[in-house]
Amino acid sequence: MIRVLLADDQSLVRAGFKALLDAQDDIGVVGEAADGDEAVRKVRELRPDVVLMDIRMPVLDGLAATRAITGEPGLGDVKVVMLTTFELDEYVFEAIRSGASGFLVKDTEPDELLRAVRAVVEGDALLSPGVTRRLIAEFAARSKEPATAGSLAGLTEREREVMALVGIGLSNGEIARRLVVSPLTAKTHVSRTMVKLNARDRAQLVVLAYESGLVRPGWLG
Repeated sequence: MIRVLLADDQSLVRAGFKALLDAQDDIGVVGEAADGDEAVRKVRELRPDVVLMDIRMPVLDGLAATRAITGEPGLGDVKVVMLTTFELDEYVFEAIRSGASGFLVKDTEPDELLRAVRAVVEGDALLSPGVTRRLIAEFAARSKEPATAGSLAGLTEREREVMALVGIGLSNGEIARRLVVSPLTAKTHVSRTMVKLNARDRAQLVVLAYESGLVRPGWLG
């Protein structure tokens, strides 16, 4: 059972998500929070697998709450998914840098939300389809000149290639087709790359791909 915590200051939004998630055989809502401070307390208490976290909340916003959760050693297995009303919310990229495993827009289709919750537990990509590449391009274009790729010295050529494909938003299946390998082989390469770079999850691997200069704005197709 995938255990989910809902953090949103709008009770109607929480009720809608709860009804959808609790109707699934493999997903259950174990708690709710109306602000970021309560979310952090509930995560410590309940240890959910996934937190669906609104960015804009009172007392403590979702970004600060995410930093608190992902920065606490004992909560390393908790995945935070940011929820935003706007596709290019200015806080989304910073949220991923802070440890969030991805983001979804609130008006996402129900099936997509369910796939997202399951995907983040498996460590797969979790950025809304159609938004991923525009989002990354937008913020990468605003960022400072990337650092040299020296931090990638421990990667093999194939791992660098795989990391670049992750950076442009490809899933394991798409990477497998691009490199003509099995999905399992692609997943193995991604996992090894994450371990070598000490990346918390796939979302941070995307950030590292840009920060290292391995992927640049304009490479998105």
